[in-house]
Amino acid sequence: MGKLIRGLSENGGIVFCGVDSTDIVCKAEQLHTTSATCSAALGRLLTGASLMGSMLKDDRDTITLRVSGNGPAGVVIACTDGTGNVKGCIDHPLVELPAKANGHLDVGGAVGKDGVLTVIRDNRLQKEPTVGQVPLVSGEIAEDITSYYAYSEQVPTVCALGVLVDKDLSISCAGGYLLQLLPGATDAEITQLEQNIAAMPSVTEMLHAGKTPEDMMNLAMAGFNPSVLDEREVRYQCDCSRERTEQMLLSLGRKELEKLRDEDPHCEVVCHFCHTKYEFDLNKLVKKAVEKAAPASENAEN
Repeated sequence: MGKLIRGLSENGGIVFCGVDSTDIVCKAEQLHTTSATCSAALGRLLTGASLMGSMLKDDRDTITLRVSGNGPAGVVIACTDGTGNVKGCIDHPLVELPAKANGHLDVGGAVGKDGVLTVIRDNRLQKEPTVGQVPLVSGEIAEDITSYYAYSEQVPTVCALGVLVDKDLSISCAGGYLLQLLPGATDAEITQLEQNIAAMPSVTEMLHAGKTPEDMMNLAMAGFNPSVLDEREVRYQCDCSRERTEQMLLSLGRKELEKLRDEDPHCEVVCHFCHTKYEFDLNKLVKKAVEKAAPASENAEN
């Protein structure tokens, strides 16, 4: 399980959220058998989603991040709840590209930047989800999340994400942080924060050296006397189930189920996020669909 903390500056003007998501990204790599570059792409998005989810007011609210940059890796998706638990998938997990000139994985090249980042916020108190969308800045994920906050929510934000992949494709470390300035921040505070961020090593350098999310907070908010508000464990967690999958199939309606049954009465549904397989007898599902529709017809006649 990963470790996530939330912190606040002494004067309450800066909010910090940091996570060591190594275990989360390890799980994603094992489930999706990703290449090094795709591990970094999916891992960064999962980490960013976990940070964003932990900032939700209700644990039952959710956020879905969808990166569509027209790159060879295809669409990358990450979903989180209000606790920071996440799940995700990537269209083409085996795509690999040559490293960039600086030796870093070419995440932006795999994801592409000719597209958009879509953020879907599902608040249980609202009837419809809130959808925000911004053009991709680089496809490197962190810059794109920063851009989303700046343009869609008008919140000055710094986002840093990192995934370090070993030569055997295992995940050495992964994590990130989000910093947000609350209204009322002074020019001096903004300048100090910018200087702190500029002086920090990369996320993977810090984690590889044994730094914790709290260490990252203290470096980023040096001079602001930050304190940890809360700490939690986060994990890669898929909420699929046989019952939910069956309800999804029933929602297709009797006619569509009958078409599928006539092609093949045996139906197998595979979850995109955890690859769990669910098998169904479509003859039985058609029967359930008929029974489900019967009471509605009787009420209409009455």
